[in-house]
Amino acid sequence: MNNELILRNRLKVARAEKYISQDDLAKLVGVSRQTISSIETGQFNPTAKLALLLCIALDKKFEELFYFD
Repeated sequence: MNNELILRNRLKVARAEKYISQDDLAKLVGVSRQTISSIETGQFNPTAKLALLLCIALDKKFEELFYFD
């Protein structure tokens, strides 16, 4: 039995709702576009600080953007 929790996100959907490109979001939070892409595809989990900055930039609560699967 695998008890590992996997952090998932709704970043792409939230970004689309605000009509913000990956590049624009990256500039807002101080990372590269590739970092945003990697987070959206689940290849990279953001630090707590970056997750908070993403929530602020997209006007979302943490639990609206991130969840465990």
